[in-house]
Amino acid sequence: MPELPEVETTVAGMRVILQDALLTRVEPRRADLRFPIPVDLRQRLTGARITGLSRRAKYGLIATDRGDMMIFHLGMSGRWRIDPEAIGTHDHLIVETGAGHVLALNDPRRFGSIDLVRSDSWESYPPFTRMGPEPLGPDFTPAYLAGVLAGKAASIKVALLDQRIVAGLGNIYVCEALNMAGIVPHGAAGQVSRAKLKALVDAIRAVLAAAITAGGSTLRDYARPDGELGYFSKQWRVYGREGESCGCGTMIARRVDGGRSTFFCPNCQR
Repeated sequence: MPELPEVETTVAGMRVILQDALLTRVEPRRADLRFPIPVDLRQRLTGARITGLSRRAKYGLIATDRGDMMIFHLGMSGRWRIDPEAIGTHDHLIVETGAGHVLALNDPRRFGSIDLVRSDSWESYPPFTRMGPEPLGPDFTPAYLAGVLAGKAASIKVALLDQRIVAGLGNIYVCEALNMAGIVPHGAAGQVSRAKLKALVDAIRAVLAAAITAGGSTLRDYARPDGELGYFSKQWRVYGREGESCGCGTMIARRVDGGRSTFFCPNCQR
């Protein structure tokens, strides 16, 4: 599933084409993805001008001068394609600009979503009302983490994947940040020391920043809107590296926490 860095990279790539652009064609090519596509999407967006593109957690936000905002989620396999040579079977939404650019939302598994809300009330969009702070924002601090994790018996790995605690983190980047911070992933979240929480916040920020710079991580389906792959996978410290040697010489291990694979170094993370 595309995680925060992949969505941030996607939005940045789309911004080059869509910022201040006039939408001359908006064509849903099916009635639904994971959820129904708004039936008035074409009517409300055709002829509108894009005033801003941003991200919340793993969602992309596209605002228009009509006061409407399109919110998209890439699901398991979604990606936007800029100026594709041909429109394919899995291109489910086509957007064309006055400058002649075409963007196609491609989603073979159809676990993504498209929705419309009013720009002045997007924060009340139901998925957002239950989310914690952005990990790259000012509210995500060691003090915040200490407060929200106090008394939690769940593992720190599972806690960080809970969108109510922090928005947008996914399995890859949690594994990487826990390794960088030297924290055992299956330890109780409420038992992590203040010093370790400080290291964890710094590690999460560093890992996400590096991943965004590298264009995210390509596993199977993800690619940037310009077709380039994400190269952060070449920098993975532990994710997907079970049985390989950590920098300390210890073999990287794998376990399952909350139904997700966890990769870690038994020596560096204690």
